[in-house]
Formats: sequence, C-alpha cells, structure tokens
Amino acid sequence: MESGSRADRHTTVEELPMQLGLIGLGRMGGNMRERVRAAGHEVIGFDADPSIRDVGSLAALVTRLSSPRVVWVMVPAGEPTRSVIDALRGLLAAGDLVIDGGNSRFSDDEVHADVLRERGIGYLDCGVSGGVWGLEEGYGLMVGGGDADVARAMPIFDALRPEGKRDEGFVHAGPVGAGHYAKMVHNGIEYGLMQAYAEGYELLAAEPRITAPDAVMGAWQKGTVVRSWLLDLLVSALREDPGLSSISGYTEDSGEGRWTVEEAIAHAVPVPVISAALFARFSSRQPDSPTMKAVSSLRQQFGGHQVRTLEAAQS
Repeated sequence: MESGSRADRHTTVEELPMQLGLIGLGRMGGNMRERVRAAGHEVIGFDADPSIRDVGSLAALVTRLSSPRVVWVMVPAGEPTRSVIDALRGLLAAGDLVIDGGNSRFSDDEVHADVLRERGIGYLDCGVSGGVWGLEEGYGLMVGGGDADVARAMPIFDALRPEGKRDEGFVHAGPVGAGHYAKMVHNGIEYGLMQAYAEGYELLAAEPRITAPDAVMGAWQKGTVVRSWLLDLLVSALREDPGLSSISGYTEDSGEGRWTVEEAIAHAVPVPVISAALFARFSSRQPDSPTMKAVSSLRQQFGGHQVRTLEAAQS
C-alpha cells in the first residue's frame, strides 16, 4: 500500500537516489531542479544562462552523469527541443534515456523517439503542469512511452509530483506521444476554464449592485461547485490589483489550444467552449476588429443604421 509521505517513497530498491541531467533551468526547470534535489536526488543542470547552470555545456553535462544516464529536456517546444534532441543523439549512448518535459506537439514525439532509438537511446514524453507553483505544490505529470522506461524514471516522477496518491498527480497515459497529447487536452480545458472565470468577473464588475466583484469571487473559493485553483489565482490577482488596471487584455497562446481544436476537428469531436476561448485570445490582440467593422458596415448598408466613425471612437 502506497504511503503519501515523500520519505517513504525512497525506501525501496528502485527508488534509491538517482542522478538526473536537466536541460533548461527557466521558470519551471529551475524549480524542478530544486524539488528533485530536495527529494534526495542529484541533479546536474545546464542552461544557456551561465549564472544558473551547473555545467558549461551539454557535453560536460553528459560527462558528469554515470551510465546509464537519464536526461530531462525542459526547453521551448519546436526548434529548440529538436536541436537539443539532435545534440543528445550524438552525446548519449545506448541504454541512456531522454525525457522531453516541454510542451512539444505530440506528433513530434515519435520523430524524437525514432531518432534516438537508432542509437539505442530510450525516450519518454512528459506533459508537466504546475507552473511557478510547482516547487511547493508539486507538478501534475502525464507520461508517454514504454513501461520499462517509465519504471526506471519513476523515482524522479515521484519527486516531482504532488504529495499523496500517485494516481492523483501522475499518469502513464500510453505509448510515446500520449503524455503530450494528454497535456494538450489539459491545456485546452484550461483555456475554457480561464475564459469562463474571466467572463463571470466582467459581468459582476459591470453590474452596479455588485460593490466588490473580487469579494464575490473570493466567497466562491470554499463550498461552491466552481471552486478551483484557477479561481484562487484570479481572486489573488484581483486583490493585488483591483480592476486589473495595471495589465493589458492582450493574451498570447502557446499552441496547445490550437492543437486541441485541430485534433477535435480530426476526430469530429465538438469542443465549442475550448474553441471560443481560443478565438477570444485572438480577439484580444486586435486594437480594432476587422470583423466588427464589416458587421457595422453591413448594418449601415442594408438597414441604414448609424455607424460610429473611427475618428469619433478615438475622441
């Protein structure tokens, strides 16, 4: 029977202290290094920033690790990850294991796995959720790959995940690609949840009867069916900056929402909430919407409705 204490996790042979090479020590990677070290493992980190890295090059990192090696890649998706995977292919040896913990598209994982497999190097993809709070709270982990590779890296996964039952913060989601696919859907859901909270806040703020929208949302944090960590974070932000006057509504997307919608189309699965949340982010980047200009123009054309000129809107 599994214990929830971190100390108990490292009493079995397979959970003795490990070595881990960690590439990418940014906002998440740096905190992950500290959390894994706190669990009793040795972490050797490399980053482009010399002020935070433990070794000066990827080659030096590989040299410091004992065989068979485990290397975790925590760099931006796309070309940065591909470049690191390609470099590791030439530096690592058969029997070593690479874990991609970034937000790579799931379709890239099979390519990475194939490239490394040619040299006898194993590969896991791991979707990681937790952001800057993960150091204290732990990280939600979604892993794709073979059973033996997952078992081998489990002490590291146990160090990173939240305290408590393993299956409440970790899942072996399936073969290579499944981890990042699960994280993609997770992030799509996140888009929808954030949009719903944000729209609710705007409606509360628009009603004169509501004298303290932040207090209303704060009262939802306990006992209600809409309580969540995202709600807690929004309430915290509103208390720090009532009305959110110090920030712009311009909102980027890092790709996962788009991929979720693309996959929904491919599988003919309706995702209207996630789609609307993604499109709302697109709208946030438009100082003046061409779509709504066209709508206004059409109303004037067919109905003679009054339109507001750009000059009048800016005055």
